[in-house]
Amino acid sequence: VICWLYLGTFGSFIGFSAAFPLLMKTLFPDSHSMQLVFLGPLVGAASRALTGWVSDKFGGHKVTHWVFIALALGVLSVMYSVGGFGAAPSFPIFFASFMWLFFWTGVGNASTFQMIPAIVRADMPRLLPMANPTARLKAAEMESAAIVGFSSAIGAFGGFFIPLAFGNAMKATGGPSAALLVFLAFYPSCVAVNWGFYARKSSLLHAPQT
Repeated sequence: VICWLYLGTFGSFIGFSAAFPLLMKTLFPDSHSMQLVFLGPLVGAASRALTGWVSDKFGGHKVTHWVFIALALGVLSVMYSVGGFGAAPSFPIFFASFMWLFFWTGVGNASTFQMIPAIVRADMPRLLPMANPTARLKAAEMESAAIVGFSSAIGAFGGFFIPLAFGNAMKATGGPSAALLVFLAFYPSCVAVNWGFYARKSSLLHAPQT
């Protein structure tokens, strides 16, 4: 489940980082703004570093919920900027939309990362019912490290899937809208998964600790 969510945050970050320059060059060849493409990854990295405290304060599962809603809204904005919904293509809206996406992928990287140790600690009473709190904490730290590594590896596939989706969409239709529709379906699925497993009141993260 965490791999699915991390694919939506970390995977989106590296996928958009790879696809953003190509889309800008292909869709807006006269924009003369290729020197600005570094701002996307910079915004995502900065938001990852600067917003971790939000998840610590309010809970990663709550922040993640809003991250995926924000990402879905960003995809809608990108669709509008490239001529969707009958609008004229607009480079300023396109660029601003991607900055929005990069910002929220960074926030999501922090929030999903924060969720992992919280989830493992919450599940320790079930996994180690006879262990003392110190032993549970040590086991939780080891399990969390393993999960972070594994989910990061899975999330990295976003760097392959997102450019591939954009490339196939451009070849098939001449525009990125088909790929954007896939992302628009994916992000609400992440909202549902996060809510179903972690954000709802009866979920693991809301269970009383023993």
